[in-house]
Parts: sequence; structure tokens; C-alpha cells
Amino acid sequence: MKPNLKGFRMPAEFEPHEATWLAWPHNPNTWPDRVKFIPPIWIEMIKPLHVHETVHINVKDQEMEDQVRAMLRRHDILNNVILHQFPTNDAWARDHGPIFVTKNGKGGKQEIKILDWIFNSWGEKYGPWELDDVIPQKAAEFLGMECIEPGIVLEGGSIDVNGKGTLLTTEQCLLNKNRNPHLIKAQIETYLKNFLGVTNILWLGEGIVGDDTDGHVDDITRFVSTDTIVTVVEEDSEDENYKPLQENLKRLQSMKDQDGKPFNIVTIPMPGVVEYDGQRLPASYANFYIANGVVLVPVYGHPTNDQKTLDILQKLFPTRRVIGINCREMVWGLGAIHCVTQQQPKI
Repeated sequence: MKPNLKGFRMPAEFEPHEATWLAWPHNPNTWPDRVKFIPPIWIEMIKPLHVHETVHINVKDQEMEDQVRAMLRRHDILNNVILHQFPTNDAWARDHGPIFVTKNGKGGKQEIKILDWIFNSWGEKYGPWELDDVIPQKAAEFLGMECIEPGIVLEGGSIDVNGKGTLLTTEQCLLNKNRNPHLIKAQIETYLKNFLGVTNILWLGEGIVGDDTDGHVDDITRFVSTDTIVTVVEEDSEDENYKPLQENLKRLQSMKDQDGKPFNIVTIPMPGVVEYDGQRLPASYANFYIANGVVLVPVYGHPTNDQKTLDILQKLFPTRRVIGINCREMVWGLGAIHCVTQQQPKI
């Protein structure tokens, strides 16, 4: 394992973007009896995104491309959107899409490469996934970028970085035997350091109830700047999420950054219990997406916590417009806004 990645790093999501990558939702098994309600949510995301950065959308075939173009046209989304006939099994671009790493080169010129981690549908939970697994290669070919295969299973939603050398993840996910059973914790850390350019890896414990990804960090704890972390807490001590989220908060309060300094920890609430057909869904405000000029935040119709969260995040992002998008239908598919977006950094 000797990648030619010396000096490369994964930029933080809050750094400038060239583009956002999406996959158009189409899998009826992901949203049983509800899939028709999902494309309008993509439109609500694309409306503010395309004003600030290019939006790449992967579609299945010409028929889907024509349908998507017509829908975009009806909503006056005419510029800064590129459609690719890169078929996918599902819409979770955060987990199967390209992860970009960059390097400052000579004369201030930056280099950029794509990482193509193995995608195995969150521990082979759903199938098939062979179309999703090759999306980074197709993106790299289109963009004319080198594509590097680290050779282990990793999803984009399982990690978050501050761009300065620190990475956040969870033990529940990265140490799960359904991902890389042949690797111990120290070996996984070596992969993260070698391929993502990080030096400081911070381990949280468990994720939230209903999360079929085995505790992705993007549902609980996020970097909003190099030294500030937002984390969700459950205020109801009787709720199943109360204990694991309190444990994560305690860990965060004792953690240090890559320079040995403590973080500024900001808490946001949870949206209460969101269920469908008696199933607890992984609804969380932490699943927001930071883009150029805007922050897209999932909201769920909670009478007070939706607005409370938007207000907290707006103070943390004074130069961006914080926008709430109703994700009660989307989360029936067990994910929200961050799960379906993947940033391409500007160089």
C-alpha cells in the first residue's frame, strides 16, 4: 500500500467547491410506494446549488435524462447542470461517489485526484450495487483525473474532515466486520492517513437508531470550520438516542485537533421520533450539506427544533444562506441531504 499521494489531502466540505455530484433517485425498493415523491426534493436541492456551483447529475439512460431535463426546465433550472448517463443502483452519492484529494503544486497550481474506495452496499445489506461501485471511475474519466483505488471498503458518509489534518469517524461503522474484517483499527487508520492526508483520527462510538449504515458520522457529528464541530444531542432522556449521543458528546469534549487544541463544540437538537409504518427512521439535522453560498439542512416538521437548528446553523455560517428542506419523505429511504450529495473541491 504505497500510493503516490504525498502532500495530497481531502479538503473540508466548507472549502470552495467546483461542483456537487448527485444521482437521480429511481429505485422503488428504497422508497416503497413513495418514490414518486422523491424527485421534487432533488429539485429543491438543485435550485439553490446551481446558482453557486456546477451540479452533476447521474442518470440511468436517455429516457431518464429526457425526463430530468424536462423537470429542470419546468423549474427554470437551465444553467450550470450537467447530466451524465452513468447508471446507478441507487441515489446515495455520498457513499458511492468520487472522493477528491488535492495538493498544492509548484507555482501555486493545485493537483487533484479521485479516490475510488470499494463500495459494498454498507456491508452487503442491499443488492445489487455493481453500478454504484464504478461511479468514481466514470467521474474520473469524464473529468480527466487520475483515479486511485485504495483497495478497502469505505463510504463517504462514514468520515468527515476539517481540511487541516483531522478526521472524524465512528467505531460502529469503520470497525464493523461487514466492511474490512481483515483489518484492525491501526491498519484502518493507516489507510485513512495514507490516502486522505490526515494525521489525527478521532473516533466516536455509535450512531443513531434506525441508521442502516452502521453509524455514519454524517448523521451525528460534523465539522463546520477547522476548529468548530456541530454534534446532535437528544434532549429526552427516555429516547433510545439519548445515551449514545451523550457518550459521543463526552468524547468530543475531550478531543484535540491536529495541533493539540480543543474544539469549539456546538450542539443541535434531534427532530424527535420520525417513523414510517412503525419503523424508526434515522432523521437527524446533522445530515446537512455545506455548499458554495448555501447550507442545505434536512427538516422534518418538528414544531420547535426545525427552526432552532436552522437558527444555530445560520449563526455558524454567516456568509451562507441556510435553507431548510423537508426530508420526511426522503428519510423513509434511510438517508437525507448529505447522504445524496458529494462535493468536488475547487482547485
